[in-house]
Amino acid sequence: MKIVSYNVNGIRAAITKGFLDWLQQENPDVICLQEIKATQDQIPVDAITAAGYPYQYYYSAQKKGYSGVAILSKTEPKNVVYGTGIEHMDFEGRNVRVDFDTLSVMSLYLPSGTNSDRLSHKFMFMDDFKLYISTLKQSIPNLVICGDYNICHQAIDIHDPIRNAKVSGFLPEERAWLDAFITDGFIDSLRVFNKEPHQYSWWTYRANARANNKGWRIDYNLVSEPLRDRLVAASILPDAVHSDHCPVVVEIA
Repeated sequence: MKIVSYNVNGIRAAITKGFLDWLQQENPDVICLQEIKATQDQIPVDAITAAGYPYQYYYSAQKKGYSGVAILSKTEPKNVVYGTGIEHMDFEGRNVRVDFDTLSVMSLYLPSGTNSDRLSHKFMFMDDFKLYISTLKQSIPNLVICGDYNICHQAIDIHDPIRNAKVSGFLPEERAWLDAFITDGFIDSLRVFNKEPHQYSWWTYRANARANNKGWRIDYNLVSEPLRDRLVAASILPDAVHSDHCPVVVEIA
């Protein structure tokens, strides 16, 4: 199964930039989207079906034009779960999961900490999400959590670790949380296959950052430990330019 995670920064905008042509060419079995910024009635679902993804699951924020996640699949899952049941997560549309016979795939959009209020909300989300996953793993051991975590894990994952040490997304507390989350039964799939620096998934639109590859790796496909022996490949696709993020890929046998 080829699984892609992609923060599209607005699905309608991404489609105008050739997202559906790219999707057909890349041809994943499942694609997890974040920051769709639309409700289902605003999305060209027929065009997405025609691109090969008849099974579409959208979980939008209550606030119009904000946040939201989705999963598009070539095959029908046996079960779909919208949200976590935790209100402060769910009203912003940050989590949807599909269950197949041998694994489950989740699309996650973890909040950013753009100011002090949002940073405290982010930490609350992180703590509650970790507890939620600890419980979920007991019934769903084969789990792939794809998404925009809004955290760089290590210095290798950010272009300027010194200057960004006090910036949300690379705060010591955020990095420690992600480290603990991974240590508690997950695999950073990209780093199984690629341990090189300068592997980024997001670039600011300012100062020609993408052209100069001054980016952050904040998008991950985290794979639960029971799936380790089924990992086939993982990569980043920086040439996809429908967003300020780029897609990240994992392949599982």
